[in-house]
Amino acid sequence: EVRLVESGGGLVQPGGSLKLSCEASGFTFSTAAMSWLRQAPGKGLEWVSAIYTDATTYYEYSLKERFTISRDNAKNSVYLQMDSLQVDDTATYYCVLDDHSRFYSGAYHIRSPLVRGDFDYWGQGTQVTVSS
Repeated sequence: EVRLVESGGGLVQPGGSLKLSCEASGFTFSTAAMSWLRQAPGKGLEWVSAIYTDATTYYEYSLKERFTISRDNAKNSVYLQMDSLQVDDTATYYCVLDDHSRFYSGAYHIRSPLVRGDFDYWGQGTQVTVSS
């Protein structure tokens, strides 16, 4: 059974940092592509970042200067380091098992708008609130 468990969310002031973690089980993590998504209150799903099996990283363009995705195959975990957090980063953040077919021609390809059915396996989500 595929299981994804996120942690690390919380309340942080604008300009602060958080590191989200996602521990995976039930599949061969080292051969899996992983992504982080988020959903802000009253808004649709937004793709944030992806990391491929070779640790190549991809970011939503507006977030690439502040967010860093990484993976540790020995710990079956993927991480999202978020710096210089802004109020607009307030959302529930989800770790998902991604599809290799989205990674080609040196880029990550995802349709918009996203729907939950675009990904088969999700974590339960972790809440990030940026507020003073």
